[in-house]
Amino acid sequence: MSLSGESEERGTASKRRYSEREERAKASKNILPQDTSSTKDHGGECCIKPGPEDTRDHGGESCIKPGPEKWIPQSCKTCDHVEDSTHWLQIEPLTSTVQGVTMFRHRTPKGSYECTVSGLRWLCERDVILKYHFRNWEPYSQLLKGMQYTQGGPLLDITMELGELEEVHLPHFVCLGTNPSLRNEMKILHVEEHGVSLEEVYEVTRFHAKILHPKFSAISLILRLLSWNVDVHCELMLYLTVIKDKLIPRLYLFPSDPGQIQAVEQQEIKFQGSKRFPNTRPERSFKLKSSFRLNIPCSTSINPPRIHLIHRDTTPSFFRAVVKMTGIDIAMELFGDDETTAWKEIVPTDEYISDTRSTSAVLGAGRPPERSLTGSTKLQLRSVRTEFVKRVSRPVLNELLDGLLQHTVINQEEMESVKVIAERAEKARDIIDMVLRKGTESCSRMINLLREIDPYLWSMLQINSVGVPT
Repeated sequence: MSLSGESEERGTASKRRYSEREERAKASKNILPQDTSSTKDHGGECCIKPGPEDTRDHGGESCIKPGPEKWIPQSCKTCDHVEDSTHWLQIEPLTSTVQGVTMFRHRTPKGSYECTVSGLRWLCERDVILKYHFRNWEPYSQLLKGMQYTQGGPLLDITMELGELEEVHLPHFVCLGTNPSLRNEMKILHVEEHGVSLEEVYEVTRFHAKILHPKFSAISLILRLLSWNVDVHCELMLYLTVIKDKLIPRLYLFPSDPGQIQAVEQQEIKFQGSKRFPNTRPERSFKLKSSFRLNIPCSTSINPPRIHLIHRDTTPSFFRAVVKMTGIDIAMELFGDDETTAWKEIVPTDEYISDTRSTSAVLGAGRPPERSLTGSTKLQLRSVRTEFVKRVSRPVLNELLDGLLQHTVINQEEMESVKVIAERAEKARDIIDMVLRKGTESCSRMINLLREIDPYLWSMLQINSVGVPT
């Protein structure tokens, strides 16, 4: 990686180069080809959502993200006193697929931005277009061990299609609350064509490492391991599957890396009937390499007995439990090395039993249940909000509005306020958010209407509604 002017001299002086023929061979296999005519792109150019005076519909544009839906831990009490900047505008990326790999793309004018998927932040003085995807750490894990470093965040392969960035802030999962000196052990790793190189970090904040005037390759933050006394922010992802009269929970535990979140989501697609449960997150950080055990009082088995908190090269480890459904809420508790509670959760009955017929069958009455892992219709609708906004067409939105008005889910004034919105994606957001605010019955009616109007989209979203006729 070469930097211009003073940055080049400082960057070159600060780098230590490591190159091994075997690692180079591995890395070369992991480089994606350039976009070709076979590229499957699901949208137009990614850009900041234009104001009301601009009526263009980009069909999948990046947009201002309302609310705190971010990848970074929101409630880590261990480091809540550590400084972090707050002047970033959150935006969603445009997604596309290149030879089976999910690509993310942003087009932004001058400003400071944060990607809601990766947590990547950047500052630019003029229009830029950047795209990135997550890379697998596996080809470089042995090399890192030899250098006595470990992963500190996602490995991002970033490309600038237009312009340059003044600053980039790479996300990391190291908690600085108990050991601020860890800042001094952080480096920026560049994966290049003929090996890897290290760059000094300009500044480290609560969740990010800042570098100036970056020139991109595959890039990440890494941490020198003088000991394993490192606290990290963690991610817990809980998925549920119903098989006959049993509930199969799968609980993933790993350092908070959006690349690993993506890997979990891709793996869970393979499990038929799998649904994610919106569990709470740990309120504090945990020691790297510490071990945990899961306790579910009504379970018949939990495997493995313990999981160690480490960054996996591929898909994170998970607990798999088997729970006999008895029609009661299911309590889960995670214990650390010292047997103190690290996390606890209650899975309500209606999250894994879809209706009253299923409940009575589980309790031993009536005919065999017709189970589907649906949970409340409001929860279902909220969980597919992003996909709905991305995929729903303008004609379907117009028919939905008519149907919602006919069934008195919305009134005439609400319908008119949405009809004047020119952008398809913004209109979709307003409709689904409006219905979510009205409660479970309104959500059920919208799901049923969607099933009638666009059966293909309804099937793709895998949502169900019971008890509310259209």
